[in-house]
Amino acid sequence: MSLEVRIFSVGGLKGKGSRNARITFRGHSYSTRTIEDCENEAPFNEIFDWPVASQIEDREMISIDVYNYNKVFSNRLIGRFQMVLQQVIKDGEITLEEPLLDSNNTALKTTISLQIKYLAPDGTVGNWSIEDFEPQKNFNDALSMKSSSTVTSKRKGKGILGGFRSKQRPVDDEDLVITNMGALEPATPSREPRILLNQSNVALDNISVVSMTMMDKPVTNRRSKPETRFESGALKLQDFQVSVTVIEARQLSGTNMDPVVMVQLGEDKKYTTQKESTNCPYYNEVFVFDYRLAKQVVFDKILTLSVIHSRNLLRSGTLVGKFKIDLGTIYANTDHSFSRKWAVLTDPDDLNTGPKGYLKVDVSVVGKGDTIKISKVNEEEEDDIENNLLLPDGVQAERQRARFIFKIYQADGLPKMNTSITEKLKTVLQGEAKDLVDPFVEITFCDQKGRTSVRKNSYEPCWNEQIIFTELFPPLCKRIKVQIRDKDNLNNTVIGTTYISLDKIANSGDRVHFGFLPTFGPTYVNMYGSPRNYTMVNEHSDLNEGLGEGVAFRSRLLMALSVELVNINASEGQGSSDVEVEYIPALSELGAGKMEEFFLFGSFLEANMIDRTMADKPVTFEVTIGNYGNDIDGANLSQKRRRSDGNDSDDSLEDSDDESQSLLKGSMSDDPNIRPLTLPVKPLTHDKYYYHMPFFEQKPCVYLTSYWHDHKRRLYNSNIMHRIADKLDEGLQDVQEMIKTGHERPDRRLRGVAEELINGCASYTRLVKGTGGMGAGRTRLDRERNKLCLREVEWIGKEAKKVKTFVKPSTLKENMAKMKSLYSKFKGLCDDPQHSIPDVFIWMLSGHKRVAYARIAARQILHSVRQEECGEHCGKIQTIFLRLPGKKSLGLAGWSIQAKIDIYLWFGLSKNKRDFLKGLPQGYTATRAGTSIKAPPKFLNYPDRLQFELRAHMYQARGLIAADDTGLSDPFAKVIFSTHTDTTQVIDETLSPTWDQTLIMPNITLYGRAEELRDDPPIIIVEIFDQDNVGKNEYIGRTIAKPVVKMSSERYDEPRFPPQLDWFQVYRGMTKAGEVLAAFELLQIPYDQKQMDDVLLARWKETKRKSRRNIFEIKSAADEDSMKITESIQTNQGHKFTVPKGIRPLLAKHRVEVLFWGLRDLKRVQLISVDRPRVDIEIAGRCVSSCLITNYKKNPNFAEPVKFIEDVDLPEVEYWCPPISITCIDCRAFGRSVLVGTHIISNISKFVFRPPDKSKIYTDGEYGNHKKKRKGIKRNGEVSTETNDTVVNIYDTPTLPPSGMVEIALENEEKKSKDDDEDPLDEATLDWWSKYFASLETLNEQKQKQDDAGVQDVYNDDDDDSVVPSNEVNENTAKVVEQAASTWYGQTLQSKQKDHDGKEKKVGKKLLKGAVGVVKQAKKSLGAPVRKWKTKKLPIDELKIYDTELENANEFSGFNDLLNSFDLYRGKREDLADDITDQKRIVGNFKGAFKIYRHPLPHYVEQPDPQYGMFKGLPSNEPIHVLVRAYIIRATDLHPTDPNGKSDPYIVISLGDNKINDKENYISKQLNPTFGKAFDFEATFPMESILTVQIYDWDLLSADDLIGETKIDLENRFYSKHRPLCGVAEKYAIFGYNQWRDPMKPSETLKKLCKELKLDGPHFMPGKVRIGNKTFTGAIELEDENGHKKPTEEHVALVALRNWEEISKVGCKLVPEHVETRSLYSSEKPGIEQGRVEMWVDMFPMDMPLPGPPVDVSPRKPKGFQLRVIIWNTDEVLLQDDDFFTGEKASDIYLKGWLLGDDKQETDIHYRSLTGEGNFNWRFIYPFDYLVAEEKCVVTKKESMFSWDETEFKIPPRLNLQVWDADHFSADDFLGSLTLDLTRLARGAKSANKCSLNMAAEEDDNSNVPMISIFKQRRIKGWWPFTAKNDQDELEITGKVEAEISLLTAEEAEKNPAGYGREEPDPLEKPNRPDTSFVWFMNPLKSLRYLICARFKWLIIKVFIALLLIALLVLFIYSSPSWIMKKILGA
Repeated sequence: MSLEVRIFSVGGLKGKGSRNARITFRGHSYSTRTIEDCENEAPFNEIFDWPVASQIEDREMISIDVYNYNKVFSNRLIGRFQMVLQQVIKDGEITLEEPLLDSNNTALKTTISLQIKYLAPDGTVGNWSIEDFEPQKNFNDALSMKSSSTVTSKRKGKGILGGFRSKQRPVDDEDLVITNMGALEPATPSREPRILLNQSNVALDNISVVSMTMMDKPVTNRRSKPETRFESGALKLQDFQVSVTVIEARQLSGTNMDPVVMVQLGEDKKYTTQKESTNCPYYNEVFVFDYRLAKQVVFDKILTLSVIHSRNLLRSGTLVGKFKIDLGTIYANTDHSFSRKWAVLTDPDDLNTGPKGYLKVDVSVVGKGDTIKISKVNEEEEDDIENNLLLPDGVQAERQRARFIFKIYQADGLPKMNTSITEKLKTVLQGEAKDLVDPFVEITFCDQKGRTSVRKNSYEPCWNEQIIFTELFPPLCKRIKVQIRDKDNLNNTVIGTTYISLDKIANSGDRVHFGFLPTFGPTYVNMYGSPRNYTMVNEHSDLNEGLGEGVAFRSRLLMALSVELVNINASEGQGSSDVEVEYIPALSELGAGKMEEFFLFGSFLEANMIDRTMADKPVTFEVTIGNYGNDIDGANLSQKRRRSDGNDSDDSLEDSDDESQSLLKGSMSDDPNIRPLTLPVKPLTHDKYYYHMPFFEQKPCVYLTSYWHDHKRRLYNSNIMHRIADKLDEGLQDVQEMIKTGHERPDRRLRGVAEELINGCASYTRLVKGTGGMGAGRTRLDRERNKLCLREVEWIGKEAKKVKTFVKPSTLKENMAKMKSLYSKFKGLCDDPQHSIPDVFIWMLSGHKRVAYARIAARQILHSVRQEECGEHCGKIQTIFLRLPGKKSLGLAGWSIQAKIDIYLWFGLSKNKRDFLKGLPQGYTATRAGTSIKAPPKFLNYPDRLQFELRAHMYQARGLIAADDTGLSDPFAKVIFSTHTDTTQVIDETLSPTWDQTLIMPNITLYGRAEELRDDPPIIIVEIFDQDNVGKNEYIGRTIAKPVVKMSSERYDEPRFPPQLDWFQVYRGMTKAGEVLAAFELLQIPYDQKQMDDVLLARWKETKRKSRRNIFEIKSAADEDSMKITESIQTNQGHKFTVPKGIRPLLAKHRVEVLFWGLRDLKRVQLISVDRPRVDIEIAGRCVSSCLITNYKKNPNFAEPVKFIEDVDLPEVEYWCPPISITCIDCRAFGRSVLVGTHIISNISKFVFRPPDKSKIYTDGEYGNHKKKRKGIKRNGEVSTETNDTVVNIYDTPTLPPSGMVEIALENEEKKSKDDDEDPLDEATLDWWSKYFASLETLNEQKQKQDDAGVQDVYNDDDDDSVVPSNEVNENTAKVVEQAASTWYGQTLQSKQKDHDGKEKKVGKKLLKGAVGVVKQAKKSLGAPVRKWKTKKLPIDELKIYDTELENANEFSGFNDLLNSFDLYRGKREDLADDITDQKRIVGNFKGAFKIYRHPLPHYVEQPDPQYGMFKGLPSNEPIHVLVRAYIIRATDLHPTDPNGKSDPYIVISLGDNKINDKENYISKQLNPTFGKAFDFEATFPMESILTVQIYDWDLLSADDLIGETKIDLENRFYSKHRPLCGVAEKYAIFGYNQWRDPMKPSETLKKLCKELKLDGPHFMPGKVRIGNKTFTGAIELEDENGHKKPTEEHVALVALRNWEEISKVGCKLVPEHVETRSLYSSEKPGIEQGRVEMWVDMFPMDMPLPGPPVDVSPRKPKGFQLRVIIWNTDEVLLQDDDFFTGEKASDIYLKGWLLGDDKQETDIHYRSLTGEGNFNWRFIYPFDYLVAEEKCVVTKKESMFSWDETEFKIPPRLNLQVWDADHFSADDFLGSLTLDLTRLARGAKSANKCSLNMAAEEDDNSNVPMISIFKQRRIKGWWPFTAKNDQDELEITGKVEAEISLLTAEEAEKNPAGYGREEPDPLEKPNRPDTSFVWFMNPLKSLRYLICARFKWLIIKVFIALLLIALLVLFIYSSPSWIMKKILGA
């Protein structure tokens, strides 16, 4: 699949010039390098190749143009060569020399010599060696210069592959290094660069060298690099703590809710309390879940947050909405948490309706050792819900629902799931054999499960079903679990499990390119697990669940996944999240890809280190891939297969699958081409400890033929990227090692690494684009992933170019971080998520029992005709360590090696099988299975035997793991090479042994050719053991190395010889177990010992000469060394040879000064307390002992603090320095001594004193001239530097404004809003908490600033009318931030300040105004909003709040400037212990220090004191009495210990034997208690120097539980130069809240410091103080309590103290007044933070004046308020009822209101409102307690009737109003609600018409209505809307209310009482309600009157008149006859 063109040369050229050539094929061109100044011949010697995906046709042509190169003008064409490739296609290779043609097609005398090779894609032509197809890089970018002593060889012993560092480049006269050869490293045996240079014809000067500033090292290996750390961590149990804080909910869907939140994690459920009648409940409840599980099990757990309405004991409630996220997503987020984010609640049964509300939560997942970051609190930003959703980065806020469709087609290769007895029984009962498995597929996704149907009795089941999940997209659960299970009556058994990560099969895209939805397959996924043999009790069942590395192939599943986004207007039924299962058509035969035949070959070259437990039985090795080759428990012949063998026909899909038909080919047949097993042979041994197989000259071979779908393109692309990523990783490790070892110019190496990455990315792009079309069976994911990888790789290449361009020493750190990020991104692209070919398993069998295994990915050994596409282990010898399966590999059993094999593996297409032996060491003869020459060999015979001698120079080790109960070890090293072993002598009782021994292993026989063994020798294994007199030696650790090989024909000379010592990292499992300093060389016999000795001696002398010349010009007393290279020493353990000179480190005389200060916290040893201890210090074999402490209890300090070790021989190279051993011994009666504990200091560099260069030593006067000038305003002043004087100003004018004043510009006076009017309060209202909250606001602002834009300008000076100090960042960033964030005083005069352009800027006149807005300032609290920098801040003096321990602050360096604390360890380290759990072995603490330096020091350096050495000015270590005052402010995020999710915390504080238990003052049911306590101790240092602060949980019946504790070493603080005795305040004051609390005034402290440090000063002048050449200025007057001012020096002295680090040489940062935040830990959960406590400690020596009373830090008590709400009227209230008589719409309106939840009040009822209008004139009265600082109402009550005591709750001040419709015979109807936050209250509308829906918006940003605080304005009146959600879940107005809200303090309310409702006093008038407002059944007559009179009055009148007329008519008619008769008769 490649066309290769090799251009040898172009001859017959005329003249002298520069030439190059361009070769073109298929439109793609390559250019050769430019050969400069060549005459008649241009020797190019370059190779170019084109990957081809399709056959080359006969008519295709290649063209070569040769040019005269010109740097200025265009190149001139010399001639052209063109050739049709017909003959090349036929023969595969052609070599020719042809003339060039000019433009007229005339032949020239100039000729070109070239070779063309072609390998067709189908392998039909081309049979040359694979080495011929190696990549050729562009020579113009290929060369760089590098010194022969390359630093990359220093990278030995660090990391996994440290054992290979001894490999060095061969000798090269010109020392050329190819920079980009390593990007895609070829597997050639030669180490020479692959540029065919003829050194006799081409000079170095003729080669164009592009980059002269790069360093690189080509790495070529036949032998792959082994893994030294192979302990599986997937099954290891780990501690995790999941914390969920439910804060509040908003916009819950529904009316009149009674919500409760359920927090579910897996099967664990916890509930919050239920809140009544609110849609925005506030909870602030914490739930903690503790787990000790495997890491991946925890990360797969789903956190579900559900809001439930009306849950009680009788009903489960109605689900409002839920939110789901897996813990893995949370852990992957920044700081492993989401802080104060809003979770969107959705209805899982109807995803079309949108959000059902929002839930504000804190979620964190913390493991052992994880640090918890204190998040900033900004409620103003958090109220913006849309921008603070609980979503990972990159996930859009609006998530659309989608259907995840999993298509399950078929599976094969299933194992038996019943015993053979069951099989026989079924055969007897049923008459035929059945398949012993009933499989079905189960998919788990987003906490839902879907299953296929069960296929009975089938090893090859076919389902053709699809499982559909409906979820929001993108889902927040990233992993999909796919399992095949066996149906069982009792319990369904898992057959195999695989996981699919959504991140790997989808891409969200970017701004330029579109992403793609999750897609997968159709493809087979492979499942691995336990061995296939079925047992009733499977000890490896966890492997089948996907936990840990599977040890056997279990099955394959053909499946696919697609995602469909569903339209929001989808039809009914698609909105539900229920899982659906449907049938689908079967997949076509080629749907999964085309079948190909693959061949696997392996040869066992060596097998040793076999455990002695397997020595009694024959051992054999098995190699399998899938079920091929597994003869013991492999595939099972299915029932259908058996029927088909019996001529039964079946047209099902299974029988038509070619792979299924051939599944058992090989393993069930007698085919001679199948050989999966080696012959069983008993192992042999030399030392009866490790055994080896007798694979001497005869190497057994195994081989398999298997059939798989052709998806090798996936593996090829993955291999290319893995090669680039591995090379990049190796290069970055080189750079890190150069930085660590202090090597010069690591930036050059980084530039070379970037160049390699650029070339690698370019090669990947070229290779992938050259592969052409999509290929057979290619899925959509293949195509999308191909586009994604190309796009990302191109982007990475561009970024690498930027790094290469801009990297320099000053930007090394930034560019290194950039390259690491590029590596992480590149590494994430390497692995293809779609499986293809199963992994290869190598099993070692002992007596047909599987013992140990190794698993190799098929990708790693896959062959390709292109070397870049080959796996890293293909055709190479790799060393593999076999390990135990499953949980057996954990702990001690997992550390031991079961066997080490050197195996050669090749895996590829059968048609490329001719190449499978190409990579083997040459010199073998093959013994084949049959007569055919094409048959694979059974054995490889190596007749060539080479004799070698191994010399292992074992110098020393350091930091080994303790293996004895004493805390020490008796270590010795065992060196294993091939079949030989040797051991060093045992060094008793040490963790840092110095063996200084050369182990010589003669007569080592190796097989193969000499040149190959030279380049790729076998590896060396070094194991460290602890010798035990009784029992088995205990294993400590292991490392791997590779020797430097010298052949007989080579000289023992530089640069390869002699080898250099280097540190090799020792591992025990995954734990670092120490380091070994060693070197290894393998010498072919015979060798010239005399020549070797001469080289070693010459090197020794040269190194010594350089050392004497370069270091301080010291002359040694003995100029000549002994001529003896090595010494033979006889010891009590026998004879040993020392490490020879020239290899051993060059030693120099050093002086070691030891400060023995004291011992602390020594525990009992052998049940007896330590009474008379001493400490021994040992370094490089020299030891010094401290004096004996005569009585440890009375005084644990040493009487003689400083001792010296003279003339210590230490290596001149600090990298090789031995460790310092600290041993504490208790001297007991009768001369007995007992070891107490030990400590090993592995790295002594921090104690080494390095004298500065002579040129850098200045006098005091010179120092000021050479010092870097700095300027800037510091907190309250500015620093300006002059030539000889430095002046620090604290004020521009000497006048101080009155305390508590704030300056306001006169120009802005009239612009000031009425909102800024506040009640003036004097300074008496300020207290310590005012200072604390002001400082807390500053801390939050700093965090906000750092999050937004990093450390930038810390002030906002956009407003020219405000005085805003500016600051320039100096070298102490922490100081600048602390100073810049402080408040500042105003000025009384007209002043000017310069802007950035140097121009003067008017500030304006300032008006001093009394301290205003203290309520506003006090409002800033732990949860208070963070205001922007423009916000006016009050002039409240601040303190420094550290969000970590004080000793962990960068500016204080742990307070180790004088004393260092070294933990003493005793006892054996536990098998699975880590650094955190290993703290149980600590038995005490040694306090001291070390100074190490070359002796004598240079004359220009200050010489050490004769008595105290470099510890000049050492304070006395005699006992000292100290007053310790500890202030405990508060605790946060405590771990709940009670079942209700709360704790009842209280403080227990102890110092030595003094203990204070504050149990009586426990705080009920609080996780964030405010203690506000001060504790005084009178202590004596050093006996009482550890302050322990413990937080306990109070329990009524059981013992109290320890929540957490923290310990503070007061002694280190007391003696530190940073003076943390009493923090330096910001201002000096003699009264008020900021009163100076140190008994020493600033001027006294300053004088004391100057005296101790022998400084010139202080010299006080009016407003100034000078110290040395530094001058500080400040205020000159001090105001007393009465307002009188007097001159003072304290202000300027305080300025000097706060800027003490500016003092040259001796200056340092002094600890400011502060509050530190300390983490709490518990021994039950080591390494996991259990909360934090805020505190500070003051210390006052008792021999000094005692301080005043402690600062009052008692918690602020809430202030009493009374809220009065008058409900005047309502309007436009929703009419809910129909009139019983008339049918008109009406409502019986009344209002409910409450503030704290249990103080509900109701108005009377306005009956029969026909228009929505209601009149009330009703007053609600709510008394409440309020914390102004925290903006919370304080409620104290019992949670339930069973509660023991009252609990304090803090809830936000929210007034809730509801409007209801009263019903008499049914429940009242809820109409609407209104929630008013009293701190951010929408200003009421002036009329009902102006009252809009915007006024009800819960987010400030969504409303244009001005917001006010009732605590500020005190009274407000207006109209507000009632709202409710309609059927479309949209908010609408359901009424409006006119109300008047007024706030009074408790005192004001008492003076001006008012009655409830309309009662006295101050009654309200009765409302003027219409006559229609009444109750009909209470007033029947009135109802009738209203019914008849009001509505039918005129009708009744009309009817009455009509009736009257009718009556008159009737009477008339009735009486008219008689009247007529009378008239007629005349009567």
